[in-house]
Amino acid sequence: MSLHTLAANTLRALAIDATNAADSGHPGAPMGMADIAVVLWTRLLRFDPRDPLWPNRDRFVLSNGHASMLLYGLLHLAGYELPIDELKRFRQLGSRTPGHPEHGLAPGVETTTGPLGQGFANAVGMAIAAKMAKGKFGAERVDPKIWTFCGDGCLMEGLTSEAASIAGHHGLDELVVIYDDNHISIDGSTSITFTEDVSARFRAYNWVVTEIDGHDPDAIEKALMAARVESSRPTLIRAKTHIGYGSPNRQDTAKAHGSPLGAEEGRLTKEKLGWTLEPFEIPPGVRALFDDAAERGQMLHTEWNESIATWKSANADLGAAWDRHTGGGVPADLYKDALAAAGNDKAATRNTSGKVLNALAKKMPGLIGGSADLQESTKTLIKSAPTYFTRESPTIPNIAFGVREHAMGAIVNGLTLFGGYVAFGATFLTFSDYMKPAIRLAALMKIRSLFVFTHDSIYLGEDGPTHQPIEHLWALRLIPNLEVWRPADGPETAMAWSWAVGEGEPCPKALIFTRQNLPPLARLADFDPKSIWRGGYVLQDAPQAAVGIVATGSEVHVAVEAAAFLAAEGVPARVISMPCLERFNAQERSYRESVLPSTMKLVSIELGRTTPWASVVGREGLMLGIDTFGESAPAEKLAHHYQMTPPQVSARIMAWYRGL
Repeated sequence: MSLHTLAANTLRALAIDATNAADSGHPGAPMGMADIAVVLWTRLLRFDPRDPLWPNRDRFVLSNGHASMLLYGLLHLAGYELPIDELKRFRQLGSRTPGHPEHGLAPGVETTTGPLGQGFANAVGMAIAAKMAKGKFGAERVDPKIWTFCGDGCLMEGLTSEAASIAGHHGLDELVVIYDDNHISIDGSTSITFTEDVSARFRAYNWVVTEIDGHDPDAIEKALMAARVESSRPTLIRAKTHIGYGSPNRQDTAKAHGSPLGAEEGRLTKEKLGWTLEPFEIPPGVRALFDDAAERGQMLHTEWNESIATWKSANADLGAAWDRHTGGGVPADLYKDALAAAGNDKAATRNTSGKVLNALAKKMPGLIGGSADLQESTKTLIKSAPTYFTRESPTIPNIAFGVREHAMGAIVNGLTLFGGYVAFGATFLTFSDYMKPAIRLAALMKIRSLFVFTHDSIYLGEDGPTHQPIEHLWALRLIPNLEVWRPADGPETAMAWSWAVGEGEPCPKALIFTRQNLPPLARLADFDPKSIWRGGYVLQDAPQAAVGIVATGSEVHVAVEAAAFLAAEGVPARVISMPCLERFNAQERSYRESVLPSTMKLVSIELGRTTPWASVVGREGLMLGIDTFGESAPAEKLAHHYQMTPPQVSARIMAWYRGL
């Protein structure tokens, strides 16, 4: 048995052992892709297990995340801090080897994958980031390849079509995708659902496409080597493989996909493969093979460090830019620049957001992003750059995603995960539905991806209910680890942006802005702008306030005007602006009680679903909003129709208050 075959069978045996021990998992894909994985990891991949975040490492993305035992086996053999005991605890509570790879649990896991196609699109984002960094700092400093495994399921998802189109359009030669073409999905043969010519599709996307036997190490190496030196287009390597390779009764069947082989079939498979070792035992020769690969990577890393040091000493300005790029962090008092840019005039918060974004971009060269063909509407163009990112102009921070919201969200995550960049993607709030899987994964990873949404309510008007968000704010708020910011004016917009790009916690942020103009707001005399970062604060108060009115975004000024009507009727009211409920709930109890006393009768005002506001104002509180789909009409007529003008709101509050 050759050393290559021994190494591939080691990965197969680990997949069999771990899934059998867990009585759960997907052994088929790891067994089928083991030959490709061994060639890639031992002959081409640049990695250093001592420093998993080496900036110039190659990235390995397992888009078909159900094949997680393949990745865990590779990381263990390659010397990452993932001991064999963690493989034995596959899919168990508290292990670092969950059923699908999770970024942040085990070193070397570049992104969280599982929802098919997300990893593919993440890899496109990483390739864009690599091209940007290479353009700015030179290929001697940044020249990684983004190696990606994917399966039939990934390529069935429309997300990958969007992402592949972008990759081909931009000629992302940094990207190599190895397609595990095994003709099997959960329901059986792909012939029942997936008969298109994948090669022709990707050639039409402007990709290089090669087709190989995925069990021939020489053919695999030749294809991978050609892809590594490709200098004009992304590459798809279509590898014909056998799912469950070596299993006498499961190979090439759907039964090999999502269920352990079991003790007897596992024994028969190992017998056919010539495997005689105990479960989870690693042959010494395979250890040595992967140790050699890791040592080569460490040598490359050392040489790279020396080259970087020499280059920095000869290029002070670029060297300082490099340190900022790789060091993270934000300039001191960044929020002051944001506040100055925002001002506090009457304006749509999307317009104010655009001013703040451009002010921050001057201080943060790593701030990059764009919109889904909505730059003019979302106001997300960084104006210091002449146009958009292209392969000919790779340092431009503006990215034109086209009408591809699904891919945009996942690409933003890839840009963020690559390192050195704070990335955003923008569209209308109602289209956040198209981006939800990527937003959810960003939240699961706790990465600083930014999602900018405008046209935040029925007040976008004549476009009608198809474009008017109703449930979307709360749909986003229900995602753990995601902060949803809906500012009410210039200062809140400025503080939301400065918090999002780096002042705040390292988690994704959704920034929600209006299409319509909003008036400036007056605040208490001793107001500190940093109070906005608490997520909720007293905007205006009244002695012995009988009612507290909690509002967000465009409804805050309605709350202020309604409070004035109530005061004239002898009902003093406190107005609480709540730009970010997640931040407010994270504050200490004493602060929350000082803003929303448990003895105060509370009202919420927000142009969206009302029921969830019971968690803030209580079940006996009054919740004003909209619980139906909207109508097509001018904004002012919609406000009157849904009884959301200040006089109508104050009348509704007064009727409720008197009826208590």
